Amino acid sequence: MGESSPKQYMQLGGRVLLVLMFMTLLHFDSSFFSNMVGTALIILVAIGFKTKLAALTLVVWLFAINVYFNAFWTIPAYKPMHDFLKYDFFQTTSVIGGLLLVVALGPGGVSMDEKKKEW
Repeated sequence: MGESSPKQYMQLGGRVLLVLMFMTLLHFDSSFFSNMVGTALIILVAIGFKTKLAALTLVVWLFAINVYFNAFWTIPAYKPMHDFLKYDFFQTTSVIGGLLLVVALGPGGVSMDEKKKEW
């Protein structure tokens, strides 16, 4: 495939949209360190630098945080908090799914990882 392949730009667009979805997961009332680690890793995914490693690290980190903080199954179904936690749980799960696709398919042609191959 050539340099201007639509697939490469679709993968770039997917990575950018994944960043936007991740930004909705940040809770500014939680620890500063946790937010900074997540932001640094998602920036690496966005620019395509060490993409598979950063995405896999985010998958493990988000999964652990998701199970710990969004444990909707511990709240009775009649309480409103059950629905909020369930929504957050599945939103985070969708970001994890997108990151797993990045791990499986790689960053695409428009990334720093691809440019490093040319050097």
